Amino acid sequence: MSHQQANLRETVRERYAAAAKSVTSGGVAEDCCGPAPVEVDATFGATLYAEADRDGLPAEAVAASLGCGNPTAVAELREGERVLDLGSGGGIDVLLSARRVGPTGKAYGLDMTEEMLALALANAAKTSAANVEFLKGTIEAIPLPANTIDVVISNCVINLSVDKPAVFAETFRVLTPGGRIGISDVLADDHLTPAQRADRGSYVGCIAGALSFTEYREQLHAAGFTGIDITPTHQVADGMHSAIVRATKPETAGRQVVDLSKPATP
Repeated sequence: MSHQQANLRETVRERYAAAAKSVTSGGVAEDCCGPAPVEVDATFGATLYAEADRDGLPAEAVAASLGCGNPTAVAELREGERVLDLGSGGGIDVLLSARRVGPTGKAYGLDMTEEMLALALANAAKTSAANVEFLKGTIEAIPLPANTIDVVISNCVINLSVDKPAVFAETFRVLTPGGRIGISDVLADDHLTPAQRADRGSYVGCIAGALSFTEYREQLHAAGFTGIDITPTHQVADGMHSAIVRATKPETAGRQVVDLSKPATP
């Protein structure tokens, strides 16, 4: 990792640590994927979840939602499935996933920020969810064995990564053959250069680091995914869109079964 990439990752970590502290101290993380408060305009955060989804969740989990969509609504989760949320933050998508997969399933959350993990664990304790586990780590090096997860979700986090090909490769690795992704993320129109994307918002604001639609599709394909479908949902800045991303790991990608009760080996 280059010095510039390391600095970007630390900036992201500090920004989300501050957001978690804001929630735990009684504030509301209303800066919506960016460092400065903005008017809540339904493009980021808890307003993107249906009221029925928010009901019964801890207020802190809802307040800490900084995403650009509701991936659990499009991932078509089923009873008994194992789901992993990349960049799980305060845990809202993990807790919603746990409801959908039921007691025979499992919902994992992965986050690199100690403060967000502490908040997520506190939120999980308030719901008494027994099928939830939070892991510390980066989305570029997922601390789970290969071929163990049925569905990977993520809510406006992959655009924050400094090594997106690694994220897609790791996502592919941990999915079972036939496994799928249901991701919400910010994408740029193909004609926008990286400099033009940066003009529209900061890296920690989920704008400057966004891939274009073509780049996102090409990187998923390079990682091995098939059935790639990218659907924009709403505009978050000029030429920048929140989008739903779906794709599948082919059934022919290997069928090694790994016991998740054993220590993880990347």
